[in-house]
Amino acid sequence: MMRILTDGAADVPEGWKKEFDIQIIPINVHFGEKTYIQDVDLKLDDFYKLVGDKANAFPKTSQPSPHQFVEYYKKNYQPGDTILSIHVTSKLSGTYASAVAAAEELKGTYNIITFDSLAGSMGIAHLCRTAREMERAGKGVDEIVRRLESIRSQVFIILTLDTLEYARRSGRVGALSASLASVLNLKPIALLKDGLVETVDKVRTRKVALARVIALGKELVGDKPVHLGVVHARDIEACSALMEEAKKHFNYKSTEMTDLSISLAINFGPGTVGLVLYPAE
Repeated sequence: MMRILTDGAADVPEGWKKEFDIQIIPINVHFGEKTYIQDVDLKLDDFYKLVGDKANAFPKTSQPSPHQFVEYYKKNYQPGDTILSIHVTSKLSGTYASAVAAAEELKGTYNIITFDSLAGSMGIAHLCRTAREMERAGKGVDEIVRRLESIRSQVFIILTLDTLEYARRSGRVGALSASLASVLNLKPIALLKDGLVETVDKVRTRKVALARVIALGKELVGDKPVHLGVVHARDIEACSALMEEAKKHFNYKSTEMTDLSISLAINFGPGTVGLVLYPAE
């Protein structure tokens, strides 16, 4: 059986890990001198408690090192296993590069195929699910990789941030741009496509921001069938509202809602909500 591994920047909906046999290598989360391993000794609730305490240093993340990947592969897989290692966009993180280095080191022991999702969040989870469904339908790994390569440019993630503080402190936006937007209380809208995040709009209110997220998604996919996902960082109310509204506008085949992972919440901040559009067959 083909093994499927992703990383902590993937927002995998509840139950998918078991249903589609997806494993996740965690990221490292640093609060000052203290380092935690995501979902191992730092759960989502604990993370938000630490973030809420102003006495704590602002958190930073680091990708799993090549050594951490090597140890993970050895601990979780058997020699000779074929492992499809699908990771967060290499244009924003070094995780994929770490996986490539580890795969090279373990060449001959494991058959590790590394794949750059050019995506993040639930987009990666959908690629993992597609890979597993194809494998269960009898497809070989080469055919699966070709399919994923053809899909990844059609995966769109549109987020609206409630505050720019986290993006500014994590370096995702320039300090001046963030300060100006914060003074004006603007809500930025960010689009992740083809591996990069760009700010595509800034609007005045949360309500307008959520409407703009849907309008932008509609511009990108039109009436094409999609798997519709909504993600959030501690704002289930806005997440539910976005999902209900999105259902009126998209030709959806399935819907999923999930939390933003710690690695994304650090970069975008609590209150972030977004739409994930993934092509349906």
